[in-house]
Amino acid sequence: MYIDCGTACGARCRLSSRQNLCKRACGTCCARCNCVPPGTSGNQETCPCYYTMTTHGGRRKCP
Repeated sequence: MYIDCGTACGARCRLSSRQNLCKRACGTCCARCNCVPPGTSGNQETCPCYYTMTTHGGRRKCP
């Protein structure tokens, strides 16, 4: 079962001040994890893969 990353990330990023950056990062995470936590932030327990992904600098990758 695949989710619609565009729709899920649009909902996740709707309050972000940097919409394009948020959606791009979210799309990458969604493609790898096949899930996006509900809401605009938090809810990490619903998608541990999404939450634990980090950048090369060690910061959280997914918005």
